[in-house]
Amino acid sequence: MRRHVLWGTVAASVVMAVLGASPAQAEGRGDIRVVKGVANNGKSVVVGTGAVVTFPVRLTVKDNSGVKRVERADASSTHSTIGGPAETVGITCKKLSSTTSDCTATIRIVPAWFPGYSDHNANEAAGDWGVYGNVQANDGDYWIFDALAPFTLKRAATLKVSATRPSLFGTSRQVRVTGALARADWEALKYRGYGGQSVKLQFRKTGAASYTTVKTVRTNSAGQVSTTVTAPASGTWRWYYPGTSTTSQTASAGDTVSFGPLVMRSSAAKLPLRDVSAG
Repeated sequence: MRRHVLWGTVAASVVMAVLGASPAQAEGRGDIRVVKGVANNGKSVVVGTGAVVTFPVRLTVKDNSGVKRVERADASSTHSTIGGPAETVGITCKKLSSTTSDCTATIRIVPAWFPGYSDHNANEAAGDWGVYGNVQANDGDYWIFDALAPFTLKRAATLKVSATRPSLFGTSRQVRVTGALARADWEALKYRGYGGQSVKLQFRKTGAASYTTVKTVRTNSAGQVSTTVTAPASGTWRWYYPGTSTTSQTASAGDTVSFGPLVMRSSAAKLPLRDVSAG
């Protein structure tokens, strides 16, 4: 049996209905406010199929009487009722002044829980997320908030590379580069080939500090990609995927192809000289 949506979607909606506020608004009493919210230090939260992901949500809270506590801070999707397997495992606050506190909620996402959170495809949870909850002041003021500290939840992607010389002889500097792009499937908890995506073939000359893009190639339906190029010199090849709004960017490891100095070889064996001056 599947679990359904999390606190962030259900409880926040119930609270808003009771208070007569729309889901896009916040409600409360007095002057307490969350004046700033940042999730995961402003970066996307990337989740694969196995490892548990933990990230911070920092909330700057103000009230003229001082901040008593962050009662609740939970993360959930802002675009879907699926929610996701996110749970708050701790909240701490540090007093910055008599009116302001810096509070951090630690949130973790467990991929193994994804398949049980909705009757829909769990992959639909990828996209825009926010933080829901409430804060309390020393004088009894409170504030119920939703969709603060916005962030993007993305499916992790992987990318492989193999670079080879079709011919090891002659003067050809052709290099064949293949690869495979895959991304996390949260329903099946495995990585599947990601087709129809544009990936960039990049090259770094031996001794250089950075890669440059040589060309862009599209993956086939199985997520595989291949191309043949002429190498300007010995160096390392890799694939780079810029990602999307629901899938993380990723780069493959590098694969090095070297070209040595050309060695000229005679096609005929040398024969010993024979003295024919004598009869």
